[in-house]
Parts: sequence; C-alpha cells; structure tokens
Amino acid sequence: MLTCAILDDYQGVAAAMADWSSLPNVAVRPFREHVAAQDALVAAIADCEIVVIMRERTPFPADLFARLPRLRLLVTTGMRNAAIDLAAAGAHGVVVCGTASHPEPPVELTWALILALARRIVPEANALRAGGPWQGTIGTDLAGRRLGLLGLGKVGARVARIGQAFGMTVSAWSENLTAERAAAEGATLAASKAALLADSDVVSIHLVLGARTRGLIDAAALAAMRPHALLINTARAAIVDEAALQAALRAGRIGGAGLDVFPVEPLPADSPWRSLPNLVATPHLGYVTERNYRTYFPEIVADIRAFLDGAPIRIIA
Repeated sequence: MLTCAILDDYQGVAAAMADWSSLPNVAVRPFREHVAAQDALVAAIADCEIVVIMRERTPFPADLFARLPRLRLLVTTGMRNAAIDLAAAGAHGVVVCGTASHPEPPVELTWALILALARRIVPEANALRAGGPWQGTIGTDLAGRRLGLLGLGKVGARVARIGQAFGMTVSAWSENLTAERAAAEGATLAASKAALLADSDVVSIHLVLGARTRGLIDAAALAAMRPHALLINTARAAIVDEAALQAALRAGRIGGAGLDVFPVEPLPADSPWRSLPNLVATPHLGYVTERNYRTYFPEIVADIRAFLDGAPIRIIA
C-alpha cells in the first residue's frame, strides 16, 4: 500500500472532487491546514511515496527533496509551478506531473477587484451592514478610462476584452510583446513600461514570475503611476516590491490596490496587508473555482494511475 499526501486542502474537498477509489493500492491523506515549517512538513509526509500540492502553496526546494527519500511522485495543479526545484526532483528520482487549469477564473477575479475598488464596494457594503452613512463615497467611472496591462497572454488578453466591453481604452506592455499581437487583442502597445504606468488609470499585472519580472513594480514604478490609479495583482506577489507598495498605499500615493497574491501565504495574523488603507485583498482565490477543482483532482488521480502503470502523463520537466 502506497501513501499519498494531499497538501493544503483548505476547503476539505479533495476527497469528494475525484474518484480516489480507482486507486485501490493508495491510501489518501489530506491536510486541511498549511504546514509551513519544513521540519513539521517532513514529519507529516516522510512516509509518503506520492504528494499532491495545490499550485505554489507549499514550496519544494532541493533540501526538502533530500529529506523525503520515499517520495517518487509529486503532482501539482497546473502545468507550471515555480516553487518546485525540478532539477532536484530529477536528481532524487521524483517524477513531477501537472494538470490542466482554466484561465477564466483569474480573469473574473481580476475584474472583481477592479470593480470593488472603483465602486468602493467594500466600505459601502460594510457601512450598509453597520448602519453607517447611506452613499458615503463617490465611485470611479471605468468607461472612457485607460486600462494598462502588464502581460497580454491567456489571462491578460481576456482581461483586455472585458475592459473594451466596459468602454475602456486598453494598452499593454511586456518585454516581448509586439504591436501586432497587441492589436489582435484590441490593445495598443505601450512604448515602455514607464509609459504604460504613467498613462493608465488601472494597471493590472498578468506576467509570469521570472528573473526579468521579479520586483518589476518597484518604488520608481509606483511613483510613475497616476495619483488616482489602481494597481491589480492576481499574478505573483514577487513581481511587486512589497515594501514599496505598502509605503505607497500608506501615503496615498496611488488610488488603491487589489491583491490576490502575497509573499507569505497564508498571511500572518499581524501582516500589514490586513489593515492597509485603499486595499482590497483576497486570499489567493484566483484559481479557486469549482470548474478548476473539478479539473484538477480527476486529473491528479489520472496522473497517479498512469504513474503506477509505468507510463506517466503530463510530466513537467
């Protein structure tokens, strides 16, 4: 009998989202609570041959692989996970597999954050529940404003089309984006990152985290933004300089921020992100929808079955 750990099953739904009984020789062990400390994680899963991780909630660096000699299969949701040291996995004989993932959920959450900030949904809803002022704020119009997108891939392109439906002008920038590619999505190519930041009323990040994008939005970038502009990040936290954005929000340097990703997740109880002004924050909900989960878990089971049959599928190399 093999043992399979399912990490970070926050909602306790992994067991019900797929037919795990089709793996008769695998005992499934879900963990609802996040295990942050590596020593505690090793103690919890050291006897497991299979580990399932949800996106990048639990990092798998080289030193962790070295402490899990029984591990043979690591399955992540999605086909990209920057928190896995793939070279170390290979060196320790661990096969890494992934699943499909739908781009629409983070698109929808991006617009939920934009609309919440623009129309002051959170303070108005809280005031209504608390018997506070009726209409205490004035919303910001989106029609006629400029949406600036950092990244125009599968998610960014969909965000662009929705922005156009709201009557917004859309511009985009990334290092490899061409004018032709931008035009195909109804956007114009910004001359530079600085130009996009200076000209946009809403800036939304849809880039992959890498050496070129880490810290891309720093203090200078935030200073280039319009005082009323909104910054949205549903991509990766490290693309934005954490301290710089916190300082900008405290000083009212930009109009507000909508964040779904953070450097440390779950957020510590005393995290400044829990109390900053002009911030709408969600606990990394971008991909957390029923459709995605009903894709992830059946494909995880299929990945495990294929591995046990000696013909792994959806290998991430």
